[in-house]
Parts: sequence; structure tokens; C-alpha cells
Amino acid sequence: MGAIDLVSGTIYEAKETFVSVLSDRSLSFEREAGFAVQALTANDYALRIAMQNRQSVINAITNIAAIGISLNPAKKQAYLVPRDNRICLDISYIGLMDLAMSTGAIRWAQAELVYENDAFALNGFDKPPTHTYDPFSKDRGDVVGVYVVVKTADGDYLTETMSIDEVNAIRDRSSAWHAWLTRKARSPWVTDPGEMAKKTCVKRAYKYWPKTERLEQAIHHLNTDGSEGLHDIAVQIEQPDRVDVLPMITEALATTTDEEALAYWKANNGRLARQPQDHARLKQEIMRHRQALRAHAEQYEAEAMIEYDQIPYSDDEEA
Repeated sequence: MGAIDLVSGTIYEAKETFVSVLSDRSLSFEREAGFAVQALTANDYALRIAMQNRQSVINAITNIAAIGISLNPAKKQAYLVPRDNRICLDISYIGLMDLAMSTGAIRWAQAELVYENDAFALNGFDKPPTHTYDPFSKDRGDVVGVYVVVKTADGDYLTETMSIDEVNAIRDRSSAWHAWLTRKARSPWVTDPGEMAKKTCVKRAYKYWPKTERLEQAIHHLNTDGSEGLHDIAVQIEQPDRVDVLPMITEALATTTDEEALAYWKANNGRLARQPQDHARLKQEIMRHRQALRAHAEQYEAEAMIEYDQIPYSDDEEA
């Protein structure tokens, strides 16, 4: 039996498990198996690792189904890569954002690198940042940072930024980077540093998005089986104190006019920038309160007009 036939047979051994754990019914085993054969046989090194560690191939195919991600090269969501003498499922930053969108956590997402000659500015919470540059420039300078901006289901924007120093600090702690430093093993931090910077920023940003099981599973996979070794990022990142939304709702509902309620929202909603669910809750409560205030004001004006119309005219007024 040839190498290609052996690897193809190994992939098809995973069919039953693939179907049993499939989280996205739009995925087809036959299509994903075809993409997997194509990926593993296009590279002699990957083919050799796949033959030496057939169980890792089965595990990778199973993870595709469990997470609900595709190996379709056109989508650029995920890849099968040889790493640490095994075949690993590698999920791109595009794949992570697609998972978040497909599961309803967010509506839209974009991740971009920022170069030193670009113009970049944050516009506060609830608005996307401003990033302008000459796309035809041959010298945008060195990369100085990365950001990801998403639009939530409520239509709000959340933006996460990281300097290149923050990205490199996480890179320096990853097992994939250490493998390259110590034994020159293949590392995406060397071959695709820009893509890894975007993925690192997405992995930090997702902590503040509405949670979904498939996205959580994808992140966990990358931090463990994916050998990115970032499962301890939470220890490194200083987590802000959580804001209690209940007192804010009480304060908002204490406003007595529509203008006061709107002013409270504009002045305070940014305090919940890291808590999208609480932000949405406060927004909903204030919207209801403003509707009630407007209805009350309209009723008051209508009653006032009725009372005014019922006041009898004097002889002078009738004249």
C-alpha cells in the first residue's frame, strides 16, 4: 500500500467518530476528508509525519467535526500542519472570527495590523476605531500593534488593541516559539508572524464577547492540542474589576426625563466596555425607561391641552 493510500485510509477510519461528534451539520465528512488528503499529501514532511503518527491524524479530523470548522482552502479557517511529530489542527484568526459569527456571538469582525506610518485612533466605546493608511505604500514602517473590532448582536462595537510588545511577550511564552528557539522546529510565529499577532489579539478579545461552546472549544484546542501554549494568558493579562450593572440600572431608572436618561447612557455605558452582556442589559433597560418617559410626557401634554381647552373664555377673549 502506498503512502497516500495509507494516509487516506487513516482519515476514513475517523468517519464514524466524525459523524458522532459533528457540531455543524453543514459540514460533510466526504468534503473534509478530501481536503485533509489534499493537505497531507501536498507536503512530503506532512505526509511522513502522518504515516508515523496516524492517531494524530484521526484526532485532528475528529476535532474538525467537534469544533465545526472547515479545511476548505478557500475559507482559510483551518489547516492540518505537522508540529511536534504529529499532525495538528491549526485554526486561523479568520476561523475563530467565523466561528463567533456563525454561532451568533457577534455579527461582524475584522482584525488588522497597524504599522508605524499608519494613522490609528480609538473613538471611544460603541464606535469602531479609525485606521487610515496608503495601501500602495512601499514603506508603512514596522508593525507597532494589532487590533480586532467586532459588532455585537445589539449593533454595538467592541475593540481590542495590543501593542507589538504585548504580542511578543505572549509569543515568547508559547511552546511553539520555544520549540523554534531550542531546536529550530517549525513554528507559525516564524512563518506567519502577522497572522499569529492577529490570532493572539482575537484570543484576548473573545473573552469579552458573548460565550459560545464551539468558540470556547476552539480556543482550548489551540492552547493545548494546538501547541500554542497560551492557556495561561489569563494570568499574564491584568483583568479589570467587574462593574456591577444593577446599581447602574437603578440610577438610570431614577432619571425623570428622556433627556436625562439619554445623558446617563452616554456618560456611563463605556464603563461596561468589557461586559457586553451587562452592556446590552443596561441598554435595554434604558430604552424601555425612555419609552415610558416619552409616553408619560405625551400623555401629560395631551391632558394639559384638554384642561386648557376647557377653560371658559372671558368676554374680552371672545371679542
